[in-house]
Amino acid sequence: MTNTPTPVRRALISVSDKTGIVDFAKALADKGVELLSTGGTARALKEAGLQVTDVASVTGFPEMLDGRVKTLHPKVHGGLLADRSKPEHVAALSQHGIPEIDLLAINLYPFEETLLRGAGFEACIENIDIGGPAMIRAAAKNHGSVTVLVDPADYAGVLEELGTGGVSAGTRQRLAAKAFSRTAAYDAAISRWFTDAVGDGEPTWVSFGGTLGESLRYGENPHQRAGFYRTPESRPGPARPGVATARQLQGKALSYNNINDTDAAFELVAEFDPNDAAAVAIIKHANPCGVATGASLREAYELALRCDPVSAFGGIVALNQTLDAEAAEKIVEIFTEVIVAPAASPEAIEIVAAKKNLRLLVTGGLPDPAAPGLTVRSVAGGLLVQSRDNGRLGATDLRVVTRRAPSEQELHDLLFAWRVAKHVKSNAIVYARDGATAGIGAGQMSRVDSARIAAHKSEEAAKAAGIARPLAEGSVVASDAFFPFPDGLLAAAAAGATAVIQPGGSMRDEDVIAAADEKGLAMVFTGMRHFRH
Repeated sequence: MTNTPTPVRRALISVSDKTGIVDFAKALADKGVELLSTGGTARALKEAGLQVTDVASVTGFPEMLDGRVKTLHPKVHGGLLADRSKPEHVAALSQHGIPEIDLLAINLYPFEETLLRGAGFEACIENIDIGGPAMIRAAAKNHGSVTVLVDPADYAGVLEELGTGGVSAGTRQRLAAKAFSRTAAYDAAISRWFTDAVGDGEPTWVSFGGTLGESLRYGENPHQRAGFYRTPESRPGPARPGVATARQLQGKALSYNNINDTDAAFELVAEFDPNDAAAVAIIKHANPCGVATGASLREAYELALRCDPVSAFGGIVALNQTLDAEAAEKIVEIFTEVIVAPAASPEAIEIVAAKKNLRLLVTGGLPDPAAPGLTVRSVAGGLLVQSRDNGRLGATDLRVVTRRAPSEQELHDLLFAWRVAKHVKSNAIVYARDGATAGIGAGQMSRVDSARIAAHKSEEAAKAAGIARPLAEGSVVASDAFFPFPDGLLAAAAAGATAVIQPGGSMRDEDVIAAADEKGLAMVFTGMRHFRH
C-alpha cells in the first residue's frame, strides 16, 4: 500500500444509525462525490435534496427477500474489493462494468439495541445484518484503495482530509482496524446471544466484544494502559444495572480501581432485598470491610462502618435503596471515593455536592444476584470462562450437623454472613451479629489465619467504638469453603462465635463436627461453596 492519499469519487452510504449522515453526504456531494445508497438511507438523502443513485440500479436487481438481499452482488463487492494497484483488477472492473467504490459509510442493523428492548427470538434473528458486515470486511481488507467508516465520530476527520486532496494511508489503516473490531464485536454479541438461547454451555468457539465507554488514565498502576468497555447482554431485556450502566452525577472521573471496587460493592449489596431492609456495603480493594442491614440506610451505614472504620477510609459505599439526606450526611463525614445507589434524593445530591471529588453514581436499579451470566478472566494464552456465581440459599437448604441447632436469630445471622462471604476473597471468614459484620478475614493462604485476622479486626473495631468486648463475641461465622481441619473452627470459637455455616465436604468433617459439639456450637452445612479468587 502506498502512502499516497486516495481521492474519493464515489461513495456508498448505507446506515441504520443516521446520526450526522445527511450533513456528511452533503459535504461529500459538495466535493463532487457520486453518492450510492440503499433503502431508508437513500430515501433520507433524497428527501434532503441530494442526488443519489440507488444500488439496485447499479446491480440490476431490486432489493428482495424483505431487504435481506440488496448489496450482496459482484457490482458492489467488486467495486469494494478491487485492488487499484493491480492492472488485472482494474481491467476486470472495466470488462464487467463495475464502478469503483472509494468510500463506504455504513453501520449495522441494531442487533444489540434489539436485545436491550427485550425482543423475541425471531425479531433478534431479523436484526442480524449480513450484507453490512460483508461490505465492511471487504472495504477494510481493501483499505489500500477504500476508506471505510463505521462510526459517525469519524466523518469530520475524513472530510477534513478530503479537503487536502484525499484520505491518507494512515487514516485508512486506522479506520480499517476499527471496522474489523466493529464486526468482531457485533458477531460476538450475536454469538453470545445465540449460544445462550440454545443452551450451549460450553461452545467450541467463544468470543466477547464491547464498546469503549471511556479511556482511563491508567490501569491498576500508572504504567498500565486501560479502558472501560461496555458489553451487551446475552439475553433480551435491559442491561444488568451496575457501574457500566450508571449515571455519574458528580465527582472526578472513575479510575480502573474505582470501577473494579464499585462493581464488587454493588454486586454485594444487591444480595439484600431493599423491600426487606436497608443494606450498605463498604468495599476496599474489592473486599468488604463492613456490611450491614438496618431500619434505615444511615443505621446500616453506621453498623457497616463500625466493623472496620480504618479500612473504610477511602473506600466505596454501596446502598440497596435510594440515597437519602440522613445517610448522605453520615457518609460524607469521612473520605469516601465513590457512593453507588439505585437512586439519590435531591437533598442527598446537594449534600454530596459539597465534596467535589466524591463520585456519586446512580444505576436505576439493582442487579439480580440470581440471574445467570458469565464471568471472564484472562490467563496466559487463553480465557477462563465460567457461569456467574448466582448460588443462593434459604433456611430450608441448610443441614444441621451438630447436636445443637441454631436459634432463630443465629439462623438469620448465618444466612446474612453467608451472603457476605460469597463476595469476600478466599479464604474467607465472616463474623456477623444482628445483621451486621463483626469481623472479616479475606484472601489468606490459610483458613485459620483468616479466622484469626477477622477476630483481630473485631477486637480493633470494638476498641474504636468504645465497646468493652470484641464484636465477634456472640457472633456467628461463615466460611466460604469447608474447614479442612478443626483449627479454623476452634479459632472462631475462641473469638466468641456461637454458630457456624460452611459447605462441608472435607475428609475430616467428622472431626470438625466433633470439635463444634465439644464447644457447644451449632453448625450447618450448605453443600455449596463460594470460592472467590
